[in-house]
Amino acid sequence: MEDPLHPFELHTIVPLSLFGLDVSINKAVIMMFVVVGLVTLLLTKARSSGSLIPTKLQSVAELLVEFIRGMIHETMGPEGMRFFPLIATLFLFILFCNLLGLMPGAYTVTSQLVVTGAFALGVYTLSLLVGFKVHGVKFLGILVPSGTPAWLLPLMIPIEIISQLARPVSLSVRLFANMTAGHVILGVLFGLTISGGLLIGWLPFSFTVALYGLEVGIAFIQAYIFTILTCVYMGDAFHLH
Repeated sequence: MEDPLHPFELHTIVPLSLFGLDVSINKAVIMMFVVVGLVTLLLTKARSSGSLIPTKLQSVAELLVEFIRGMIHETMGPEGMRFFPLIATLFLFILFCNLLGLMPGAYTVTSQLVVTGAFALGVYTLSLLVGFKVHGVKFLGILVPSGTPAWLLPLMIPIEIISQLARPVSLSVRLFANMTAGHVILGVLFGLTISGGLLIGWLPFSFTVALYGLEVGIAFIQAYIFTILTCVYMGDAFHLH
């Protein structure tokens, strides 16, 4: 049976170097270009229709816009709408990466920890910058839970610092682990289906079909979780508790 982690390996397709840095093109890079192009094409086409009676594509686009707007209002408030382009781009990019990665022969970009880690570190850093811009030095109050006695501060502040540093780690690992684990299980079941033959191969194949449907749902859920947590972190930057 083939190594189930083999599909996650990246090999250089077009070797490139920029100022001594390796910027070679591989399957992950190609998939990211495909995702960006596909999302841009679908949204541009939905916007260009602009008919009085919405088309199916236009209706889907409007539902996505309302869904993302609702997340922002619930977590950041109306002032968070300035970050709507960022939140919408993040959600759609992760969602399409997750869904396209389920296609045979495609590559799941979000199965790479460096990708999810870059996203998580980027949004968390942005939340800190927004917090300091809005509140100044008072933003350090996030390290002191309200109602904490003064004598507990030496204990609570280090705990809160660790909690804050764990945010980008948990945010990146959650998405990476879920997408990787699901694809590994699918790979194992497909291998058992092929090696089992007609006699017993139908059993792992039936599990594969059921799991594949579950993975489609997980693709949506993980994109939502990553985005809603991003909104929560940004909301904490706007509203100190």
